[in-house]
Amino acid sequence: MLEKNASLSLTQKLYRADQVRQHEKQAAEAMGLDLYALMQRAGKAVFEQSVQLLPNIDNYLVLVGVGHNAGDGYVAALHAVKAGKNVVLCAVEPDREVQGDVAKAREAFEQNGGKVEHFSSELLDKAEVVIDALLGTGINGVIRAEFAEVIDTINDSKLPVVSVDIPSGLCGDTGESLGRCIQADVTVTFVGIKLGLTTGAGKQFCGKLVFEDLGIGKAFAKIARSDATALDIKHFKGLAPRPVNTHKGNHGRLLCIGGNAGMSGAIRLASESALRTGAGMVKVFAHQNSLVQISAGRPELMVISDGLDEALEWASCIAIGPGLGTDAWAKGVFDKVMDYCQHHPKPIVVDADALNLKAVNTRFVSLSDCIITPHSGEAARLLNVSIEDVESNRFNFARQCAERYDATCVLKGAGSIVDNQQHSWVCRHGNPGMATAGMGDVLTGVLSSLLAQGLTTDMACQFGVSIHAKAGDIIAEKYGQRGLLPSDLFETIRVLVNE
Repeated sequence: MLEKNASLSLTQKLYRADQVRQHEKQAAEAMGLDLYALMQRAGKAVFEQSVQLLPNIDNYLVLVGVGHNAGDGYVAALHAVKAGKNVVLCAVEPDREVQGDVAKAREAFEQNGGKVEHFSSELLDKAEVVIDALLGTGINGVIRAEFAEVIDTINDSKLPVVSVDIPSGLCGDTGESLGRCIQADVTVTFVGIKLGLTTGAGKQFCGKLVFEDLGIGKAFAKIARSDATALDIKHFKGLAPRPVNTHKGNHGRLLCIGGNAGMSGAIRLASESALRTGAGMVKVFAHQNSLVQISAGRPELMVISDGLDEALEWASCIAIGPGLGTDAWAKGVFDKVMDYCQHHPKPIVVDADALNLKAVNTRFVSLSDCIITPHSGEAARLLNVSIEDVESNRFNFARQCAERYDATCVLKGAGSIVDNQQHSWVCRHGNPGMATAGMGDVLTGVLSSLLAQGLTTDMACQFGVSIHAKAGDIIAEKYGQRGLLPSDLFETIRVLVNE
């Protein structure tokens, strides 16, 4: 049996940006601190991360706005000054009065010889690192033109950037760029990890994500309810050892359905990855013109092109979609499987063309123990929205897919999201090399194999998404991202599922 650690660590809990703003003061007070003390800790953490990123450089450019992030920037600049660095601090609106703790931090910086200057692109010529404290999580709507211009200039400079709490211009809840967004090399986020830093464009913009709880994380976690959970392979105990007297029937009878004429590769990838993840028996139902291609080189697969009714009865779990197509043959197969599963509930993974057929099917079919695995294009078709809509708020649309189709949704992409209609999980693993045809088919095989072996829908999704993405990372680290093939993951998935 697979079990997750009983208590979630602070780094696993994800929050909306407004939750952090609303509750950090109360959490600080519970620890005998005020917000200015938090600002001091935040600024110090940013400077330390800048040193860790580039330990042997002397010329710092610090950019500040007028909000709370600016205060962190002033403190980071002061630490740099005290460390003997050459510091240029620029404000987009240097003459605008700042208030409260930000004013205190600015005053401390100026009292130690610091100056607040107007930003100009010429200042980048001598800079070796940029600390981005322009905009925080409180911005609403598209950012103003003067900030957009600075952000464009910084991004064009290609200088390394350390962002304070969140890259300027990023929505902390969705990961959407609000017109313009800093491309950071490192983002140091505080108190609670914001949802938008973990998926989609936000995962790209924040670069390496560093979490600093500023000494109040536990107190904060007692007050604020986490909106989602980060998935990391190290937080799983793994599958229990098999009994000595076990047999193949104890580990699932998986039926993989797809592989239309000319599209045999997808269902072969799904079915072989299911075997490598530990399914006891895997049968493939495919178009008769695909039988040889699917079975060639993998005799362990049972491949058929007729007898679908008997195969559905035989199966303890079903996966449908890879290479299925959308022609008359595919529609006939799809309708028969949906009708069968509605009257004979079995765990099922619906992927690829089965999702496209589901999106245009006028008769809604609700299936128990169902996992759907759309990428953003398929999710857009399922919900009749644009791909841009889906990518602008991946958490929201993963939830909508789950609710509309009464399923657990795995929304694939950078920071894949699992949503069971009540809670969300987001995967920390994965890399751009996995953006290649067939990678989702391998995931379908992993998920359906875990279901067939008796894992719950939630645990199959959480563990399956994690080992699939982690396998991609291991292979990419060893050989590089370009040229990464879905079938390259098989042996590493086998290793991970046995750990």
